[in-house]
Amino acid sequence: MYYLIYALDAPDKLQDRLAARPAHIQRIQLLRDQGRLLTAGPIPAADSDQIALAGVSGSLIVAEFDNLEAAEQWAAEDPYQQAGVYAKVEVKPFVKVF
Repeated sequence: MYYLIYALDAPDKLQDRLAARPAHIQRIQLLRDQGRLLTAGPIPAADSDQIALAGVSGSLIVAEFDNLEAAEQWAAEDPYQQAGVYAKVEVKPFVKVF
């Protein structure tokens, strides 16, 4: 089943985000390589697709996991979470219709 991981950044964590980004991307690429990733990306802080200008307010990942507990565990082990980038993380089941 797919699970949505919705994470909001804590204030003033840009440098921590940048430092943890390579490890974060590597984990997401592993999901992709395993055929488990539906979509993933940053949430701009403003209405713009120019992340460098808008900044980032969080992240969204939709990926396949065995169950909710496995998805929550994966989210807890994310490098951004470990670095204190996220203030809040929600993990919910997700059903792909389209």
